[in-house]
Amino acid sequence: MALDLKTERNADELKLLVAECHRRWSEVAQGGGKKRLEKLAEQGKLSARERVKRLLDSDAPQVEIGAFAADGMYAEHGGCPSAGVVVVLPAADADREGGVSGGETRSESVRCGLAAVPADATIICVHDAARPFASAHLYREVIMQVHAGADGAIPALPVTDTIKQVNSQNIVVATPDRSSLVAVQTPQAFRASVLRSAHASSPEGTDDATLVEAMGKQVVVVAGEVMNRKLTAPEDLEWARAMARTEA
Repeated sequence: MALDLKTERNADELKLLVAECHRRWSEVAQGGGKKRLEKLAEQGKLSARERVKRLLDSDAPQVEIGAFAADGMYAEHGGCPSAGVVVVLPAADADREGGVSGGETRSESVRCGLAAVPADATIICVHDAARPFASAHLYREVIMQVHAGADGAIPALPVTDTIKQVNSQNIVVATPDRSSLVAVQTPQAFRASVLRSAHASSPEGTDDATLVEAMGKQVVVVAGEVMNRKLTAPEDLEWARAMARTEA
């Protein structure tokens, strides 16, 4: 009998959690705070969600990732019920309204995305599509660091392998102390003005933090996630498929 009561209580708690998720989702689905949406309407502009809705086929299966990104943050500014995301696509896939064509390099693609971000954005996240398992928690962590005063914030994991620096002849020239090394991931968050300035002269870098660091700005590291693996080789895709089946 005690077990049955506990099971019923757990079921009731789960129902309440589901109901709360639906309530919060109804706020997120609006696409922004009330004042922001009213301002866009006055300007004759569409919200980000309205633009996305026009791009998608209504009868096609759809999955939204990170719907609750920034949920509960910036309450002093009216909240952030629907954080914006700009996805940079290959040129062949970006011919519809709202699409953004990528560039020849990673940095050029980021600059194409930046050009599509509203001028009044205060914090911008840059994420690689090759890391599809980044959690909402990771976005929240880097955004919170920037909101707290950092110029940028990046996730990273401690380096566990010994790293060797080699020359063009593959001869070892140095062995860095791995205790001070980390393997950097995305998403990376930055003050919008800082990131735009970092890209102003069209520099190239393997990540955006490198460009911000070159300006002498402060970039904070937060704990990365093992699951946030970059998919670059065929075996990575096999791992991703296995993880997707496990989560399903």
